Amino acid sequence: MKPVRLPAAATNALPRMVLLALALLYILPGLIGRDPWKNEDATSFGIMWTMAHGTLTDWLTPNVAGLPLPAESPLAYWFGAICIKLFGWLLGDPLAARISVVGCFLVGSMSIWYTTYLLGRRAEAQPLKLAFGGQPEPKDFGRTLADGAFLIYLGFLGLLLHSHETSPKTLQIALVAYAMFGAARVFDAGKWRHGMWLGLALGMLVLTYGWLLPAGVLIALVLLALLRKDGRAMSRLLLLALPLALLISAVWVVALQHLIPAEAASQFELWMSWNIYQLNRPTLSTLAFLGKYGVWFAWPAWPFAGWALYAWRRQLGSLHIALPLAFLIPITLLVLINVHREEGMLLPLLPALAILAAFGLPTMKRGAINAVDWFSVMTLTTSAAFIWIGWIAKETGWPAQIARNAYKLAPGFKPGFTWISLAIAVAATIAWIVVVHWRISRRPSVLWRAVVLSSGGVILCWVLLMTLWLPWVNYGKSYAGVAEQIESKLGSVKQCVQTNVGPAQRASFAYFGNVRFADERDQSCDYLLLQDDISNQDASLMLRQYPGNWRMLWEGRRPSDRDERFRLYRRAGR
Repeated sequence: MKPVRLPAAATNALPRMVLLALALLYILPGLIGRDPWKNEDATSFGIMWTMAHGTLTDWLTPNVAGLPLPAESPLAYWFGAICIKLFGWLLGDPLAARISVVGCFLVGSMSIWYTTYLLGRRAEAQPLKLAFGGQPEPKDFGRTLADGAFLIYLGFLGLLLHSHETSPKTLQIALVAYAMFGAARVFDAGKWRHGMWLGLALGMLVLTYGWLLPAGVLIALVLLALLRKDGRAMSRLLLLALPLALLISAVWVVALQHLIPAEAASQFELWMSWNIYQLNRPTLSTLAFLGKYGVWFAWPAWPFAGWALYAWRRQLGSLHIALPLAFLIPITLLVLINVHREEGMLLPLLPALAILAAFGLPTMKRGAINAVDWFSVMTLTTSAAFIWIGWIAKETGWPAQIARNAYKLAPGFKPGFTWISLAIAVAATIAWIVVVHWRISRRPSVLWRAVVLSSGGVILCWVLLMTLWLPWVNYGKSYAGVAEQIESKLGSVKQCVQTNVGPAQRASFAYFGNVRFADERDQSCDYLLLQDDISNQDASLMLRQYPGNWRMLWEGRRPSDRDERFRLYRRAGR
C-alpha cells in the first residue's frame, strides 16, 4: 500500500517568480564585488583567462599562464572563457567568467525541479484516494514536490560555497541534474529525442570531469531498465544515449589529434591516467570520510531521503524512488573508491538526494517536521545573530574581544561598508523574521513547509556574509595585494619570471600583477619567484634548482596567511 494520504490543500505550489527570485537571491551574492579566491576558484579563473586571451592550443590543453594542467577536462573552462570574450570588456574578466556559474546553477536547479515534477505526477507516486474525495491532482502533487526539491537544493550546506566558485564542479552538478531529467524522460514513455538529452548530458560530463561518473551512471540506468523490463528505455540508452555520449566526448580528442598532434598523445594519456588513478578499493578511511563530511554536507536532505526509502520500502521499484537511487548508488561507490579526499567529490550526490528527499516530505510525521523546523530556526537564527554581532564589533570595536579576533585573522584590514550592502542585509533579516512568523503562527499544511526554514535560513546567512563581511573575506582570500607588490618590483618593462608557485597563485599574479611567467623549461629568465613555507628561513636549497647567481629583491605574503611566503629574486650581474 502507498504510504501517502494527502488532501489537495497540502499541494499549493509556489509561484514561478518566487522560485526565480529565490534562485537569484541565492546565487548572486558572493559572485559580485570580489576577486578570484585562493585555490580552486583562482585556478579555474586562471585557465579561463588564459584561454580567453590565448591561442587555440590554450583552448585545447588547459593551462594557467603556461603551467600545464593535463588532468583537467576543458568544457567548463570553455564556457567561462566564452563569457570573458563576450562580457569581459564590460564587467571585468573575473565577473564575466562567473556568468557561466550563474548559468550552471540555474540549469541545475531547474533540472531538479522538472525531474521531480515528472516523477511526482506518475501514477505510482500519487497519494491514496481519500474516502470522500479531495485528494490532489497528479500535476498539483508533482509541482508541490518539485517546489520541495528545489528548496531542499537551496538548503544544502555543502552546496553553498562550491556553487559560488568558478570551478568545473558547478557545471558537473548541473549536468548530473540534467542527466536525471533526461533519464526521467527516457523511462517516462517519452520520445526518442529524450535519449538524445541524456546522451548530451553524459557526453558533456565526460568533457567536464572525466568519464568515471557518466560511465557509472549509464551502467546503473541500464541495470534499472533490465530490472523494470523496459525494452524501450533500454533501446534509447544503448542505441541513442551511449553513441551520442561517445561522439560528444570524442570531439575534444579528435580536435587534439588534428589541430595540435605534437601534444595530443601526452595530453590524452595524462588525462586518462588521472581518471584511472581514481579507481581503488573502498577502505575504512573512505567510509569515515563519507560519514564525517556527508552528515553536514547533505543537510537537510539526508533525514528526509532516509525516511523516503523507509516509507516507500515496498515500492522501491517505482521510478520516483528507483531513478534517484540509480544515480545515488554509483556516485556513492565512486566516492568510496576514490583515492582523493575532498569535499567537492560529494557534490554529484546532491541532485539525487534532493529529489529523493522530496518524496519523503509527504510521509514525514508532523513531530519530525517540527523538530527539523525548530533545529533550523534555532541554529540558523543564532548563526545570523553572530554574523551581525561580529560585523558590529568589526565596524565599531565593541565587543572588544570579538573585534580583536576579527582583525587578528586579517591583519591590516581597514573596516568600511556601503549603505547598499547594509540595506540588503537588513531587508534579508526582516524577510527571515516574516518567514519564521508565518511558519510558526499559521502552521501551513503545504508539503514544502518542512524545508522552507532550512533553505531560507541558509540563504539569510549567506546574504549576510556576502554583504556585511565580503570586504573582510575578500581581503583574506585574494592575492591581489601580493600581486601588486610583485609588479612594483619588476619594473615597467615586463620580463619573464621563473617560478615554482601553484596554479592559483600563478593565475592571480598573472592577472593582477601582469607577471609574464616563463615556460617550465625556460631557464634563461632574469627574475625568479619562489613560494615556500613561512617556517623555511633558508631558501638556498630551493635556489640550487635554478642555476645562476640570485639576489633577493622582495619578500612577502598575504597578511592573513600564516603558512606560505613568496620571495622574488633577480639574477645578479644583469
